[in-house]
Amino acid sequence: MSPSTKPAPIVTPPRLVLLPGLDGTGNLFESFVEALGREIHSTVVRYASPPLARYSECRAAVVARLPRDEPYILVGESFSGPIAVAIAAAQPPGLCGVVLCASFIASPRRSLRWFRSCIPLMPMHAAPQWANSFFVCGKFGDARLRQSIGTATAAVTSHVLRMRLREIAMVDVSEELRKVAVPILYVRGTHDRLVPGSCAELIARLSQRVTIVDIEGPHMLLQCAPRQCAQVVADFARECSSMSRSTPLSASKFP
Repeated sequence: MSPSTKPAPIVTPPRLVLLPGLDGTGNLFESFVEALGREIHSTVVRYASPPLARYSECRAAVVARLPRDEPYILVGESFSGPIAVAIAAAQPPGLCGVVLCASFIASPRRSLRWFRSCIPLMPMHAAPQWANSFFVCGKFGDARLRQSIGTATAAVTSHVLRMRLREIAMVDVSEELRKVAVPILYVRGTHDRLVPGSCAELIARLSQRVTIVDIEGPHMLLQCAPRQCAQVVADFARECSSMSRSTPLSASKFP
């Protein structure tokens, strides 16, 4: 290296802002965060204190936690996908990418919308553990993970869970998706029994910024395949870092 040649600057990948699934506790990100290693920093947003149920409330909680002086990527897991899309549509300063994992922009099941009036009658904590395990992690989850999921779900009241389900039944952020101006990564589980693969395909049809990556696993993909998901998300974060360096952290469209 000649004396006039300066070494290339060390580029830190954008911070990941992790938005949790239906439980809203954020406690189930532990294995994923560990798999990310030290290179990529993360912030876990929680909808637990006080418990938030409506998408508008959760979105406000996320906005309050967004970094103000560094680039970041929104990671919306399942329930939180519409929140990530709605925030990204406002083009906040510092945002350089969006990751959607096992998520959706509209109700993932038509039956949920059709029978939304029955949601208040659903016994949220009455289903046996094996039934919950079948839908959320299937053969990919071990006893420890099943226990963690049960503990996280038990920490949320049935009333809050029902309200969140009703929000899912009614949500539609298709128009907001069209306004997102940053790259979007959709991480899809090949054995997801809750959110069908067509949800990712719809998102890709509505936005040319979407890349879909399939990983073998169930709905709880970040928990059952943390290393594979961390590798894919880390690669995406590094790709987004060049955009963050060229995009000023100012001029937001937030109200």
